[in-house]
Amino acid sequence: MQLAYWIVAGLLALFYVYSGGIKVLWSRDRLRPMMGWVDRTPMPLARAIGGIEVLGALGLVLPPLTGIAVGLAVAAAIGLVLVQIGGTALHLSRGEVRVIGLNAVLLVWAAVTAWLATVWL
Repeated sequence: MQLAYWIVAGLLALFYVYSGGIKVLWSRDRLRPMMGWVDRTPMPLARAIGGIEVLGALGLVLPPLTGIAVGLAVAAAIGLVLVQIGGTALHLSRGEVRVIGLNAVLLVWAAVTAWLATVWL
């Protein structure tokens, strides 16, 4: 179970560090080709979402790695599930059905990570 957690959580963390990092660092013009929703969203909100994603990624990895507040890994995984529920709702409201698949995969991976964290940690 420990190896499974590290594989799933590590891949999920890599995705969210990248995805959240670009939301925090890139301009609206650079984000627009990948994320059309930034046109109708205030940039402070997009940056906050990115910050939450980066913090969630760190929460998946750092507590189990350091052995400090290990339960935060479960909270981080559940938080990322909630981020994907919000992302799915946003894409459905915009009629972007084709990108829902990525949201579904990330939601399942985050849920599996939460489950593995409760079993292993």
